[in-house]
Amino acid sequence: MSHRIVSIFVLLILLVGVVGAQESYELTIMHTNDVHGHHEPQRNGDGGAARQATVVHQIRAEGGNSLLLDAGDRFTGTLFHVQHRGQDSVQIMNAIGYDAIVLGNHEFNEGSEKLAEFVQGLDSPTISANIDFSADPYLAGLVAPSVVLDVGGESIGIIGLTTPETVVLNLPSKDLVFHENLAEITQEQVDNLSAQGIDKIILLSHLGYAPDLEVAQAVSGVDIVVGGHTNTFLSNAYSGALGGYPTVLESASGEPVLIVQANTKTIYLGRLDVEFDGAGVLTDWDGDAILLSRYISPDPELSELIAALAAPIAELTSQPVGETSIALTGTSPRLCRIEECLLGNVITDAVLHDTGVDIVLQNGGGIRADIDAGAVSLGEVLNVLPFGNLVSTFELTGADVLAALENGVSRVQVDEDNNPLVDGASGRFLQVAGLRYTFDATQEPGSRIVSAEVMQDGAYVALDMAAVYSIASNDYMRGGGDGFSVLEDNAMNAYDAGRPLDQVVADYIAANSPLSAALESRITHQAGG
Repeated sequence: MSHRIVSIFVLLILLVGVVGAQESYELTIMHTNDVHGHHEPQRNGDGGAARQATVVHQIRAEGGNSLLLDAGDRFTGTLFHVQHRGQDSVQIMNAIGYDAIVLGNHEFNEGSEKLAEFVQGLDSPTISANIDFSADPYLAGLVAPSVVLDVGGESIGIIGLTTPETVVLNLPSKDLVFHENLAEITQEQVDNLSAQGIDKIILLSHLGYAPDLEVAQAVSGVDIVVGGHTNTFLSNAYSGALGGYPTVLESASGEPVLIVQANTKTIYLGRLDVEFDGAGVLTDWDGDAILLSRYISPDPELSELIAALAAPIAELTSQPVGETSIALTGTSPRLCRIEECLLGNVITDAVLHDTGVDIVLQNGGGIRADIDAGAVSLGEVLNVLPFGNLVSTFELTGADVLAALENGVSRVQVDEDNNPLVDGASGRFLQVAGLRYTFDATQEPGSRIVSAEVMQDGAYVALDMAAVYSIASNDYMRGGGDGFSVLEDNAMNAYDAGRPLDQVVADYIAANSPLSAALESRITHQAGG
């Protein structure tokens, strides 16, 4: 064989090797979800944005192709959001260098103008494909259905989805239209991206784990679903995980599709390492949630930024309100969403005392933190009630009160022993004052209230369907939030500009310090009742 032939043969081998190398593409996806303003470490020292920044920098220093994505719900949950209304996350996300975010339902808590300020402040694109923003004067043109990012010379398509339940959970502007045909919308976006020659596609979803599974299997062309909304913990290494990381399914066309989600509150950073072949099909994957351990050194620049954001909160947090002789609990675990809880009793009693109405209704999902025994600060009260709600007063017939109670228990699920389940519990569950009720979650929704009684002259009497009762709730519920359309549609003589709910509760604690609270069988579950 001549030297010329040998040289050509060697060249061909080298060319084949280069082509083969070009066909394979590796990508690392880092992801967070449901941060809810938790930028600082948790009480045990784990977590926080500064430690997240350290790990992100380390992964990027490996030199591979990478993306950092957020699956929504940056808003609401701590005093950082109460103070900065989203601009805290703007500064932190820009500093860490996120590549894209999908809107979560809580991003709509502050109204369209504040959300527009958030979106415009971010260096990264904000996406959501199932919301029509065109009629909203603040958000029109700001949020795209999808985005294409160049990562190491390859085009990566990212599609956003936001839970349609935002309409009842967070009362967004009526100018916004939330579409529910999620698989159809996703497939349309995939087809648009495929027509551009893009064959590596991520769905950045704020739907929740179960809907993610449904969409992933109903659509062709999505490779990875990075999820949020349900605070789902997937891990191969840590106890308490719902399942392994990632969840592996088949798409509608039979190709692998991976589902990931990384808990909540910046305790973990998800890391998914994947490899695609030349046709954009996943051939290999690995990864897990990374605990942002207290043993990880916080990034100094992020630590300095968080300290600056925290500075104006310190004075607010330290203002004394009073004290409580017992811990006021109900959110860890989320008992206020399935049963009577101490915080629910305190909040509703405070409103009852302030308004003098017959009945107080408070959604369990509006109660966001516990209060330890001892001194109580205004900051702690604001952590419990971070939404800035006002007290609404109005009148309802007994029949409408019953309808509200039915809505409150409509999503409670039970275990094999017919006990209400905390996992998957709904924020619409009602805490009450001036009223007690029994429900049976084994019955069909709409037929679960076994009994309801109203306090009159120091004794409970049966709720009268024809009678008219004076009611108080927060303005979110009165506006139809959490599915309480009966409060929006049927309320009589409504006044929705009452005192701030957090101030009512703070005043009540101050007036009754040291506060003592107890469970009083206001809410009972009676399976088979």
